[in-house]
Amino acid sequence: MLIAGFPAGAWGTNCYLVAPAAGEECVIIDPGHQAAEGVEEALRKHRLKPVAVVLTHGHIDHVASVVPVCGAHGVPAWIHPEDRYMMKDPSMGLGRSIGMPLMGEITVGEPDDVKELTDGAKLELAGLELSVAHAPGHTKGSVTFRMPETAEIPSVFFSGDLLFAGSIGRTDLPGGDMAEMVDSLARVCLPLDDSTVVLSGHGPQTTIGQERATNPYLRDVAAGQGEGSPTPPRRGM
Repeated sequence: MLIAGFPAGAWGTNCYLVAPAAGEECVIIDPGHQAAEGVEEALRKHRLKPVAVVLTHGHIDHVASVVPVCGAHGVPAWIHPEDRYMMKDPSMGLGRSIGMPLMGEITVGEPDDVKELTDGAKLELAGLELSVAHAPGHTKGSVTFRMPETAEIPSVFFSGDLLFAGSIGRTDLPGGDMAEMVDSLARVCLPLDDSTVVLSGHGPQTTIGQERATNPYLRDVAAGQGEGSPTPPRRGM
């Protein structure tokens, strides 16, 4: 298994390229702001051929490079239908304009081929299996992707802006909802094995076991407290 990840752009959004091995087909997860150059560098370095872009949600820091990346390689982009509108109008996901200087660096719009994700779907792409879970809270169309455990590696969980090392995604932007976030954390994250590796939309790698033990939000959800006790600031755009 090969997973090449790097933080991109003004928001430091993690973009991942996932393949069975170097020299094979790959899937690109969340090519966000200014990610296109990093994607091309990783493709050359590992001799990868992309077959699809998959998106955890529609915020501009996760989708800003979708059009150039998909266009350069003739591949589709997968996104949940409830977040698809943000690809054409990123400001709708923020509740405000993101500013002309920044807009000048972003190709707004949809790629030629857009496919819609559904809860419970299993995507068979590039010789990989990605299980899709709809996980609203950060946005209405947020999803996560999970790869199954094998004899060689533990399960890998691409959490987007649902779960971070020590925190969770913010819920104060349009489409955010703390009650839905709590439900998604309980339904999607808590059942996972402690050994599951968490690769999130921002920040460092962690595990479900580490977050179950130390993440104040996840601990509150596990205890049935929801938004009870004061906790550190939430993250993500």
